[in-house]
Order: sequence, then structure tokens, then C-alpha cells
Amino acid sequence: MPAPTPGCAVPRFSVIVPAYKVQAYLQESLESVLTQSYADLELIAVDDASPDACGSIIDDHAARDPRVTGVRLAHNLGPGPARNAGLARATGDYLIFLDGDDTLAPGALQAIADRLKATGSPDVLVYDYARTFWSGETVRNSPAHRLGEDGPASFRLTDRPALLGMPMVVWNKAYRREYVEREGLEFPPGFYEDAPWTCPALLAAESVAVLDRVCVHDRRRRTGSIPTTSTRRHLDVFDQYDRVFGRLATRPELERWRPALHRAMAEHFCALYADPRRLPRASRAEFFRRASLLLRHHRPAGGHGAAPSPAPAPSRTDRVRHALMRLGLRHAYRALSAGRAVALAAARTGVSAGRGLREAALRLHYRLQRLLPLWPELAVFSAYWHGGYACNPAAIEAKLRELAPRMRTAWICDPAHADTLPPETAVVRPGSAAYWTALARATYLVTNVNFDRALVKRPGQILLQTQHGTPLKRVGLDLLDRPAATPTTDFAGLLRGADQWDFLLSANRHSTLVWEKAVPSSYTTLEYGYPRNDVFHSATRADVLELRERLGIPVGAVAILYAPTHRDYRRSRPEHLDFERVLRDLGPRFTILARTHLTYADTASAHEARPRLVDVSSHPSVEELCLASDALVTDYSSLMFDYASLDRPIVIHAEDWEAYEAARGTYFDLRACPPGAIARSEDELVDIFATGHWQGSRSAQLRAAFRARFCSHDDGHAAERVVRRVFLGQPGPVPEVIPLEDRRPAPPCSPELTSARLAPGRRA
Repeated sequence: MPAPTPGCAVPRFSVIVPAYKVQAYLQESLESVLTQSYADLELIAVDDASPDACGSIIDDHAARDPRVTGVRLAHNLGPGPARNAGLARATGDYLIFLDGDDTLAPGALQAIADRLKATGSPDVLVYDYARTFWSGETVRNSPAHRLGEDGPASFRLTDRPALLGMPMVVWNKAYRREYVEREGLEFPPGFYEDAPWTCPALLAAESVAVLDRVCVHDRRRRTGSIPTTSTRRHLDVFDQYDRVFGRLATRPELERWRPALHRAMAEHFCALYADPRRLPRASRAEFFRRASLLLRHHRPAGGHGAAPSPAPAPSRTDRVRHALMRLGLRHAYRALSAGRAVALAAARTGVSAGRGLREAALRLHYRLQRLLPLWPELAVFSAYWHGGYACNPAAIEAKLRELAPRMRTAWICDPAHADTLPPETAVVRPGSAAYWTALARATYLVTNVNFDRALVKRPGQILLQTQHGTPLKRVGLDLLDRPAATPTTDFAGLLRGADQWDFLLSANRHSTLVWEKAVPSSYTTLEYGYPRNDVFHSATRADVLELRERLGIPVGAVAILYAPTHRDYRRSRPEHLDFERVLRDLGPRFTILARTHLTYADTASAHEARPRLVDVSSHPSVEELCLASDALVTDYSSLMFDYASLDRPIVIHAEDWEAYEAARGTYFDLRACPPGAIARSEDELVDIFATGHWQGSRSAQLRAAFRARFCSHDDGHAAERVVRRVFLGQPGPVPEVIPLEDRRPAPPCSPELTSARLAPGRRA
């Protein structure tokens, strides 16, 4: 580790954060350190050659805060070597480790600093943590009672041997840097690298102290973390414990700890073997065999009872489990869990009663169809809960027929929407025998919501989830504490559906980070842009004029698309504008295209027929409405993110932001970075258009910043990138993204905007 630079103050803490594939959580982790009330720290964040945005997130924080040092590794080495790279740059008095998806609790560093001072700067300070689960539940570490602060301020481990029974993790302790250097501690490669660091650190410490306070929130993700990854790399645990006992052999004075370490090792092996998420089925027998060999090899002389142990004795049940594993009696060991396994199997195979005869016959048909081979050239599409031909699935379906004409496509939709489908794709009615056949036999499944909950995704099937908007409002698990927004949301069902996704389509980096955290699963994110917006770059002026004529927009009029979103905190449809008054005040040159949100599709139309007001709620293509309009007025609808790629004016009507944010929750304050002018009342909205502010230079500047942030991939080729990656198996993204400054979206047709926007080089 480097010596502090002469003349530079040594920070009290060096916080080391390794990062690999945690882009959805890393910013929160780093911010939890940098926003601590105790600011005397350096933060060393190590990008372990992560293939996602971890590196750029670290770079952004390093550019903003001089306390942050970013380290980039050329190759992925794992958390142990990544921490070593951080250690090599640490200069603080104490070392603190934090995983890239975990967070420091508010006030944690101040509490740690105070406790270190009160206990005489011990070699190691052990503090508590809480596990935060994806479900929103927070559970404090179960052995927290071992951290009671009564008794001596600092001590040796022999005085409180129960600490060795705490989880052997590195991130619930602060280590004096001089002590770490003296002991030559470093992390090995592989999984479970904490044990060869933590055990020696505790055993050799001349002074240990405890802090009875939760200082770390250990995030338990559904997927992507070591505990939820099924891989042979879990067998690394044997090498790690070999290292622990190898170090013990070089320190005879520590040999007395062998019984306690042996018990901890046995318990760890039993816990790993019992977790079905970790060990692949093909590796379970090998794991048990190697565990047996290691338990026998490192067993204390004479067994557990031959030498006094400073640690509490295991329970009788634990002794039986440990003995069976040590003796290699795998079948007997498995028999102990037979009752629970039978109960779980019964729960998995149980069926509900009361189904109708027709439904039972269809489900039997579906089961039989799943026994037949997949059709490799069939792709099935659906959008908006079996609505018509729309959104990202429609754009992908059209591009698929263009690039892979051998493919057959089918579209699941209610008969009422069948007329929206192109003649080249087959119509499948939901719930029919053909519907279940398609779900069972199609190789490709594409939707922007979710397929039937009864879908059983087969090996070889590929499911692409396209989503249908960039999230401003909170989604998925981020709604766990928003009951007003989710009175009937089935989070377990949502996650079961996500577990079937192979690919998730993302329009921008913001969406990628939101979805990976709010709907965690093992899908691959394709940050390619939204295919539904491709038409904005392929449409011509003639196309726009034809659309305006078909919609009845007067020649020369300024067409405003008004598209508000729904309100979770209201039962009835809100009426945001007095259209008669607004049209009267704006004058005859303005026409409003009013589109009711899909949520209110079954309610009576509130847009009474009047001149210059066109009700487009039932128009099948919102993309066509965007092309036909000259400006968008919305509140919090995700349509603003799509419309911004057209580079046309946007006005935000945010009269109830506080109520909306309180009920639904948002990912950022739209008022702080809007895509254009903001109106907080109907009077302000009218004034923005009457004064020309809606298309002024300030509005253009706001729109440009918004486009750069959220439209980075919407260049007209998103559908092609998706088809080439998902259906043709080509590495993506192909073609490469066109820079913003080189894009030429379809021009507006209003004389007011045309004269301002058309310049040499722009499409006429």
C-alpha cells in the first residue's frame, strides 16, 4: 500500500468498492458513502472490467468528487483481486469494504469513527448489518446479540469467541491499515474469498472491538449475485478453506482455534449444499465428496471433543449433519431433508380445482403441444394485452419479415383489433386452441407486456420483452411501498414472468438501470433504442402531410398532440383542460389532437365534438399522431421520451406534480430537467403558446439536453439491431448508432415550425 503523500492529510477511512455487473445499484452504493455525515474519507471504486456501465458511473463520480479514485482493471479478476487493487491505493487509517450493490447506512461512518475512538483504535472493529431483500423486506443479522458493547472496550478474540460464529464476510468490519500491512493480508481469487481474509484478521488481532449498530445494508438480489448463481465456481469454497487452515499451520499459537474453524467450515458446507440455487445438479455429488475429504483432512486431532474450543459447541442436530457429511454418507444426509422435499414437491405439482371442462381441455392440449418439436421459423407477437398491431413488437415484426423473409409471424390479438394487422402475419385469437399451440410451438415470443401467466417457457424458446416506454414513474419492485399506485399488483407473478425473459429491450441507459433494479432477473438487456420510433426517421414530409390530411388537420394549422397519462390516486378519469377555453384563447391557428390514456379506453369519450378539437383516442398508432403533430403537451406520460427523438417542441403540463409524485413516485424530478417549457396551470399553458415560448430558444435548449440523455439510441435502426441480434444471432449492436447531430427526423409541416427548422442540409 502506498505511503501518504508528504503534506497531505491522511483520511480516516479508505472505503473500497469493487464493481462488476452492478450498474443498477452502483450509483446508490457510491452515493451512500459520499453523502455520509462523516466526510473524512477516500472512496476507491474498482471497475472489475465490468461489461456494463459500472466504469462510466465510477468515472462520473470521480469527476465530481475529489475523494473518489477510480481504478479500471483490464480483465475481470473477481471481487478478491479487485479489492486488492483498491488496497494498493488505500492511504486511510482504517479500511472499509463495501460491495458494489450494498450501501452504508446513514450516519454509519460517524458511528464507526466514534466507536474506534472510544475503544482505543483496535485492529478490527466488527459492526452489524441488515439484509435488504428485493421484496422490500429488511432483516437484521440474526447473531446481532453477539455485538453487545458491555464489558471491555477492546479485547482479544479469546475473550469473545462467539464472534467467530458471525458470518465470515469482509464488509461488516473496519480494519486498521497498519495491522493489515503487518499481517500481509490479501484476498485470493475465486468465490468465497472473504474467509481467507476474515478468519486470519480476527484470529491474529491483538485488539478487537464491536459496534452494536447496523452500518451496512447487504442487498440480496433475486439474480446476478453469488448466492443466486448456479455454477461450479461454488466449489471454490474448498480452496478457500484450504488457505484458511494453511495459514493456521504457519501460526502454532493459533492452533487452538482449529475446532471452531472446523465447525464453521462444516456449517458453511452444509448451508451451501442445502441451497438449490447455487450448485448445479451435476456438481452436487462432487461437492459432497470433496466436502467430506476436506472435513476429514482438517479435523482436529481426536475429533471435536479432544481439545478445548473457545467457540460455543454446535447443537445436536448440527453435529449429526456435520458427521454425516464428514463420513461421506450422502444418502443418509439427503434423507434428513426428505420430508421438506416431499412437501415442496406436492406444492409444485398441486392443481387448483373447479376449472371448466373447456379450459381443462385447452390446458391438456397445451401440455400435449409442448411435447412436440418447436417450429424454428415461427415468431409470435403481442402488444398491450392482446391489442392491435402496435408499439415495439409491431416495428420488430415488420423488420423481421424484411430481413428474414423465411420466418413466419403470428400476432395474438382480440378480434376487434384484427383489422390493424398486415396481411402477411397470421391472426391468433387469445384463449383459442391455436393460441395455445402458438405459445407451445413458436421458437420466438415477443411482447411489450407479459404473456399468459400459464405460459411454460420451453428449452429453446426465446422470449423478448420490449417494454412500452421509458420509465419516469416508478415500476416493478420500486412500487412495493406505493400501495396507492399498485392496489392489485402481483409482484411474485411479475417476477415469475420476468424469469422467462431472455432479452429485455431498453431505450436508453436510464431505462437499463431502472429495469435491472425494479424487475431483477437473469435476462440480457439490449440497450438498442425503441423500434417503434424508427418511423420518425424514415417518414418523409409527404408522409406527414398525408397523415395530417387523414386526421382532418387544417392546412397551415399548428397541431398540438395532447396526451396525458393516468392517475393512480384517482378512480375516475381526470379532466385536465377546458378545451373550449384553451382553443378560444389560443386562436384559430391551433388545433388540438386529444388522446385519452389507454387506462380509460372503456369509459365514455369526454372530448365533445367542436371545431379544431380532434379526438384521436382510438387511433391505432400513436407514432402516426406524433408525426402529424407540431408539438406535444403532456404531463408525466412516457410519450415525451419518444417524442423528443422527433426534435419537436414539448410542453409539460404539471399542475399536480406533488400529488402524482406522492402517489406513484418518480425516478427524477421532471421539473428540474424538462424537455421543454413547464406549465403549472392552464393559464400558464395558454400563455406559453400565446407568447411563442413553446418554440423559443430556451425550450430548444431544454429539448436538446433531454434528447441527449434519453434518445441516444433512437436513430431509426433500433428494429434492425434487435432482429439481427435476437433472430439472426449476429453480435450487436448492428448497425452502429448514428450520432445525434447526424440524425434527420421527419420535419413538421406547420408553417411556423417549418420556417424556423428548415435549413440547408435538412430534409425538405
